[in-house]
Amino acid sequence: MHTAANSAAPPAGPGQASPGQVWAHVGQAFTPQDYDVVILGAGRMGSVLAFYLRQLAPRLRLLLLEEGGLPNEDGATLLAPGVWTTWGVPQDRRAQATWTREQLHTAFGDISFQTRPLIELFAAGGPDRSPTADALAPFPDALALVDVAALPFARVDSGAATYRPGALALAAAQMAVKAGADLMLNARAHAALTPQASGGLVTIERLSVTNTHQIVVHETHRLRAATLVLALGADGPHAAEHDLGLHTTHARAYRQTPRLNAPSSDDTPVLRAAGLTLRPQNGGFTLIPAVHHRDPHGYTPTGGHLTGVPTGLRRETLEDLVALMEALPPLGTGALGLGRSISDVPGAWLALPGGRADGLPLHQRLADGVHLLLGGPHADTLGLAVAHDLAAAVAGREHRPWQDEDEPAR
Repeated sequence: MHTAANSAAPPAGPGQASPGQVWAHVGQAFTPQDYDVVILGAGRMGSVLAFYLRQLAPRLRLLLLEEGGLPNEDGATLLAPGVWTTWGVPQDRRAQATWTREQLHTAFGDISFQTRPLIELFAAGGPDRSPTADALAPFPDALALVDVAALPFARVDSGAATYRPGALALAAAQMAVKAGADLMLNARAHAALTPQASGGLVTIERLSVTNTHQIVVHETHRLRAATLVLALGADGPHAAEHDLGLHTTHARAYRQTPRLNAPSSDDTPVLRAAGLTLRPQNGGFTLIPAVHHRDPHGYTPTGGHLTGVPTGLRRETLEDLVALMEALPPLGTGALGLGRSISDVPGAWLALPGGRADGLPLHQRLADGVHLLLGGPHADTLGLAVAHDLAAAVAGREHRPWQDEDEPAR
């Protein structure tokens, strides 16, 4: 990624857009100008939206703003599971999920995309379930995690896949810049509605760090966006209400992703039991607990206690893991990273579209030319399609690539 506003770049070829500008730090001068589209937030959803907009509407001047130092630096994108599966996806959204899988596989370079079975374990039999011992027989490292007597049945999604959402966000942002989008990092943005006009006004606070490691506002700029998109993840609904005065029904929950230091390899399947997902990663497992409900306004994550000892896991997550310790014995050993305080366990706020723990990704028109873009629990499987749908709407396109040619546009 370019690190200077006017860094040297190879000239664009015939018919190609010139690369956009990148302002990575306050030492690079910025002269405000109005943009056709401004996207607040360069996580997965915002960066992918910018990428698709450059494909569908290259004539539009586009600015992508990110408070952090890189589009994949922290937050829900970095800690997202990165597990693609059609489980939990309504039938009428399956075509979007399939299209998203193909995009993940082919459109963004190396994001560690890999077909990897997802095996869900059950205490009772049911449709499409087979003996756990048979399902896990080809995977001895996964079988070693499970008490087969406690979870004797399994179902398998052999078409599931894993990838790195953080790598996706970075690749999409880089490709958008290469195609002509501008990107500003270390910039906190606030939006306001434009009276009697579509779009909004954006106040940009360029941030710097003092010698004592304090983050301060170095300079402030204001510009107008004909189309404004809030792609701020779990902070998006709050920004809509606080900055724009527009109430939404969306919510958020704090999800932690503790580490289980049990051996895994590139061939280890993803496991799921009672809503807990065990995602093979970096030679061990990242645990993705189920989200049961929205967290109330003002909730501050705190660690719970296990046998009187403080841990870094929030109480609800700790209770879920304790309930599974007999069925998944390694959870009851030192292999589970409990931490001593909340800061010891990776966690981030997750958007809950519609306030639902199983809410599907969506984009919502808040006002003329102002949109909210949310990923949420199913962003791994449907996020790209929803971002593309918004990009197509902004570009004035009717057709969607997951539609049959003879199917009317949605």
